[in-house]
Amino acid sequence: MLEADLVAFLKTVVVKDNLIPLAAYESAADKFSVTFTKIEEIALVNGFYPMRYQRQRNLIRGRGQLQLLKSRVAVVGCGGLGGHIFEMLVRLGVGNLVVIDPDFFVESNLNRQLLATVATLGRYKVEVARERGEMINPVVAVEVLSQSFQSDRGAQLLSSCDLVFDALDSIPLRLQLADLCSSFEIVLIHGAVAGWYGQVAPVPPASGIMGQIYQNSGLESQNGRVAEEGGNLAPTVNLVAALEVATGLPYLLDDYQKKWSPGCFVDLLVPELELWS
Repeated sequence: MLEADLVAFLKTVVVKDNLIPLAAYESAADKFSVTFTKIEEIALVNGFYPMRYQRQRNLIRGRGQLQLLKSRVAVVGCGGLGGHIFEMLVRLGVGNLVVIDPDFFVESNLNRQLLATVATLGRYKVEVARERGEMINPVVAVEVLSQSFQSDRGAQLLSSCDLVFDALDSIPLRLQLADLCSSFEIVLIHGAVAGWYGQVAPVPPASGIMGQIYQNSGLESQNGRVAEEGGNLAPTVNLVAALEVATGLPYLLDDYQKKWSPGCFVDLLVPELELWS
């Protein structure tokens, strides 16, 4: 009965093209004592579309938006790459996000990390992410862990996810995360940045791709040398984060072909995008 009543109410507040404004969620939550998430689910099932996503409607239609709402995705690392990945997932409407990072913001993060501001220095990165998510999209549930993904709680959270994004800054940790995701049969979206260079690749379970990447791609030496001598720049971080999300999105949307590419290497000095075969 609740769904029928809610649908009837939504019909009275819908605007052009069956769009539901966020203010209608607030009214419906008060009237029916239901969560924003449930309102959005019922709205999408019944042919309505949230106004927040109006500009992506032609690309991610109602069925796809519902799939995103029901997805559970982890971002491991909440610094340069992770902060941008997190924000894009929140704005896309991924309904359940897990953010894992034991670190806090320091002044050197300000040149490239989206969530780093003068006001957030000294605060845990994951807590800042949770607050940011609430400000952008109140439908998205954000669960955070200010511990390593290697902890018992970290492994428990990752085991329940549909997809995991690698936003770490250490090769050994990336390899360990890939092994953990493989043990849970979860696809990992790998990304790494070193100066003007970056790389992105989907890593299916038991594929061994991560080991091949760091054996053959050459970014390992760049991470060891360029990251220390040349540092990391916002343009490279932003681009690689965007490519990671673009690579991962098809794995959450059944309408899309579940293969973006075998991976790519990015050189912003040329610039060029080199696909791996």
